[in-house]
Amino acid sequence: MTATDTRPTDADLKTDTRQNGPQPGAAGTSTLDPIEVDKFSRLASEWWNPSGKMGILHKFNPVRLAHIREQACLTFGRSREAVDALSGLSVLDIGCGGGLLCEPLARMGATVTGIDPARTNVETARLHAKTSGLTIDYRCTTAEELAAAGESFDVVLAMEVVEHVADVPLFVGACSKLVKPGGLLVMATINRTMKSYALAIVGAEYILRWLPRGTHEWDKFVTPEELADAMADNGLAVVDRKGVRYDVLRDRWVETSDLQVNYMVTANRAG
Repeated sequence: MTATDTRPTDADLKTDTRQNGPQPGAAGTSTLDPIEVDKFSRLASEWWNPSGKMGILHKFNPVRLAHIREQACLTFGRSREAVDALSGLSVLDIGCGGGLLCEPLARMGATVTGIDPARTNVETARLHAKTSGLTIDYRCTTAEELAAAGESFDVVLAMEVVEHVADVPLFVGACSKLVKPGGLLVMATINRTMKSYALAIVGAEYILRWLPRGTHEWDKFVTPEELADAMADNGLAVVDRKGVRYDVLRDRWVETSDLQVNYMVTANRAG
């Protein structure tokens, strides 16, 4: 590590991944998949290395942030050009990992809470936020626990999380309960199509090696219709759907109308 490297060392992250956060409770009360939690716990020290195993998320971040900012500004009547466009808004990032979304959202003025069931991820995020001079409320907990406690937020995010949970309807229900009246739920995931199998698994994991092999399971992918139905069942109305694709020539991710692979869905709760 260099003198300016803010990545945590193994000593900073001394946590047994077998005791890495909230554990699933009785059947039907938790969406946690222990295998998935352990998988991402083992990658904790990689979160802030743009050239490492999480490099694809660093490239993915700009298009995600632009989408979140646009939807929040449209909903809450903010200027998209303002540096502090999200000032005064409470934002919850579910499955925050090392804080790649939380930190730029905090810089836009939002009051940010980041949650993750993997304690090593939370400690990584806390350490990096501290070295960055940012105040972010990081917690090792789940969406279900926050919903049960009656907490709510202006904007709730679940980006690249739903394809890793054990019970999609239960998870979407918990996320929906956390949205304040007039607030937004933004979810990003991968469609369950043959094209997504070819690109998101074979291409990204086995050929291009953008992600570690086994990061995704095709049968856990969720279609936009399934996601929209789950949101509607919980009193939310879909207001926007966007696909996301990798632009090889410009070496960046861009929005598209094609929802066959990566996509984002935004829904609101009536005020």
